[in-house]
Amino acid sequence: MSVLHPDLLTADDAGALPVRIVRKDAPVEGVWGAWARSNDFTGKAGQVLLLPCSDDGLSGALFGAGETFDPLTVRALAGKLPEGLWRLEDLEADQASQAALAFALGAYRFDRYKTRPTGPARLAVGPGVDAAAILRIAAACALAREMVDTPAADMGPLQIETIAREIAEASGASIAVTTGDALLEDNYPAVHAVGRAAAPHRAPRVIEIGWNLDRTDLPLVALVGKGVVFDTGGLDIKAAAGMRNMKKDMGGSAHALALGRLVMQADLPVRLVVLVAAVENAISADAFRPGDILNSRKGLTIEIGNTDAEGRLVLADILTRAGEHSPDLTLDFATLTGAARIALGPELPPLYSDDEALVTDLLQAAGAVGDPLWPMPLWAGYRAALDSEIADVRNDSAAWAQAGSITAALFLQKFAPTTGAWAHMDIFAWNPRAQPGRPEGGEAQGLRACFEMLSRRFPGAAA
Repeated sequence: MSVLHPDLLTADDAGALPVRIVRKDAPVEGVWGAWARSNDFTGKAGQVLLLPCSDDGLSGALFGAGETFDPLTVRALAGKLPEGLWRLEDLEADQASQAALAFALGAYRFDRYKTRPTGPARLAVGPGVDAAAILRIAAACALAREMVDTPAADMGPLQIETIAREIAEASGASIAVTTGDALLEDNYPAVHAVGRAAAPHRAPRVIEIGWNLDRTDLPLVALVGKGVVFDTGGLDIKAAAGMRNMKKDMGGSAHALALGRLVMQADLPVRLVVLVAAVENAISADAFRPGDILNSRKGLTIEIGNTDAEGRLVLADILTRAGEHSPDLTLDFATLTGAARIALGPELPPLYSDDEALVTDLLQAAGAVGDPLWPMPLWAGYRAALDSEIADVRNDSAAWAQAGSITAALFLQKFAPTTGAWAHMDIFAWNPRAQPGRPEGGEAQGLRACFEMLSRRFPGAAA
């Protein structure tokens, strides 16, 4: 899956057509000035104008830079250029790599179900651009997006397991999978409870990848992902509108697996554990119920106030498992709450951590690569909203607290590893509207920021 065109970025520019970058309202001089004016090309950011030639082919293109050229706007270019080889003209050296990555991100197409998929435009890059490294990052984002875009019928727990096995095998990592009723034997009771109502061939499972674990001289990084392949809401069933895009509720697992693959491919000097709980929150006679009391791997009991707050339940068990490795750093990804969208909208994922240094590092990395995150507080005053009269904690916070994304993060904090730093990202993993270079559908959020942060904290390959 998510294999980009192998020659998407190439150093061979033979026959490449030029793309000229034009700032907003700057005059297009020469033979193409009249053509630009007649086609209302003004240099607006993301605007593309193809330039014809006498043999009915093309001689190049103009690309609008807006007021100030941002290399990330090149993301819009890949989807607007026809199939063929292109090159960007007059790029400064420090912009070339950013523009190449933006182009590769914009080349993503989810055409698995199209009868006639289209071929991509390709980009010739200069000698100072590490095309292989850029394609690894773009392919990681494409993997996450493709997993999210794939309908739940074709992206169930078994398919997530299969992808995890392929990732582990490619990097020589170990993998262990616990499935179905074996989850009870191996002490993942909350994961089992959420997923037990699904059909047998979509049984719940916990997937654990381990890499470099024998290198005890290296720091240990844990990546944790929520993998709810489809969320009906359970017995507290969602309305049709809320259920429509719930194929994306496994976006956290897609991010954890894609980031894990990227870390291993880059050979960062770390030990790595990737933990994913892949379940379907289905409805059957065996579905867990409002009012049930669930056990958890940590030993805390959880009162179920709402079966649609299931993501935090599966994360509770696998965050606890992550803690058993005594990680130096834990990152978890989850499409956890609608409240996060109410607070910050679909394009800005909340970031939660009680480690100021980690927050600073993540925000700096996010700004450097144009992959935004926004810090949110783990406000202690709302912890009481998770109190239960008959259990250790409740999965739906009391209504008085209102701040649903914060209280969900506070719930996870009860189960997060206590060694090292921990950060939680309440991602949307979805573009609700099509924009240039960003088709409606699955989106990678925080993935590049986290990889940049890890690359800065742990530079160089493992010896």
